[in-house]
Amino acid sequence: MTTTVATLNQAVEEIKEQVIAWRRYLHQHPELSFHEEKTAQFVYDTLQSFGNLEVSRPTQTSVMARLIGPEPGTVLAMRADMDALPITEENTFEFASQNPGVMHACGHDGHTAMLLGAAKLLAGMKDQVKGEIRFLFQHAEELHPGGAEEMVQAGVMEGVDLVIGTHLWAQMEYGKVGISSGPVMAAPDTFWVTVQGIGGHAAIPHQTIDSIAVAAQVVTNLQHIVSRNTDPLDSLVISVTQFVAGTTHNVIPGSVELCGTVRSFDPALRESVPGLMERVIKGITEAHGASYTFKYVNGYRPVINDEEVSRLMEEVVVETLGPEWVVKSRPTMGGEDFSAFQQKAPGCFFYIGAGNQEKGIVYPHHHARFTVDEDALEIGVKTFVNAARKIVMG
Repeated sequence: MTTTVATLNQAVEEIKEQVIAWRRYLHQHPELSFHEEKTAQFVYDTLQSFGNLEVSRPTQTSVMARLIGPEPGTVLAMRADMDALPITEENTFEFASQNPGVMHACGHDGHTAMLLGAAKLLAGMKDQVKGEIRFLFQHAEELHPGGAEEMVQAGVMEGVDLVIGTHLWAQMEYGKVGISSGPVMAAPDTFWVTVQGIGGHAAIPHQTIDSIAVAAQVVTNLQHIVSRNTDPLDSLVISVTQFVAGTTHNVIPGSVELCGTVRSFDPALRESVPGLMERVIKGITEAHGASYTFKYVNGYRPVINDEEVSRLMEEVVVETLGPEWVVKSRPTMGGEDFSAFQQKAPGCFFYIGAGNQEKGIVYPHHHARFTVDEDALEIGVKTFVNAARKIVMG
């Protein structure tokens, strides 16, 4: 096969139905983070069937395939995540989840199918590869500490020159591919706070230290870190997402449990936030005679796209699909452990529009009725194989 854009695009169109079938099979059989045993075996067996690939299991529930060309050259890594979420699906598709309480509600089934499609086509072009294409099928993107870091520790990025990954993006209409350099996705950190007061009868609050009243002030005052302690041009989110206290209407509880997330891009700002939070928590609790415990855990690093690799991927999309497909993606405060791969090689994480209002594909990621426009799968495969054409077959 001659590796022109036209011939590659035609080859992708010929396997489009196979890619959709893979996506639907994976959608029917979702597995949670760190439990992707059957998914990983399906991917492993499918890759083995293509031939020309060195297929391995870097960790228990991840898969790597290496397509090593006859000549030395660039080593390109492509990544797809495979895990699902603890959500009960409300879609009524024939291929809806068969695993109660587990659902592919973020598009990872599509990511896996697209990379399988790329591997199938590129495996038949081994003699044209100058260097290596490394296909990384990653487990546990949805659950910290994440599968990417485990795969990196297992050595999957050794010798890699650049890495690319994509996300089917329901917030972007089909027909667009979002690419930008610099910050793309935020660092998602987690915190826990216990406010300890003195419980008692709700009718005689003066004999208590009301943990709910104190904790409520903690929640509202944490927002002053964003509005008054942070440069307005910097991006920071502090969200309290759990407030757990009390057992009945007439008892002031002795303690309140808070939990939440912090999202940021700038490393210096990220490092300063725990101290600023504890200052607020300590000041409020001491002012009211209460006490506290505070725990803060860093999540994934922010996804920061390399300028050169992002420019290269923009060229790939223009050559493959046309300039009208390319849009500059806005940073999102969502998190992604693709950043672990970017610590080892420059990379680009881009978005493929997968929403479609005319088809009723309008639900957000992590919703019980989430789905993607399956026409977007073809776009993902075309982008992957043409990136390979440009980078390791040029």
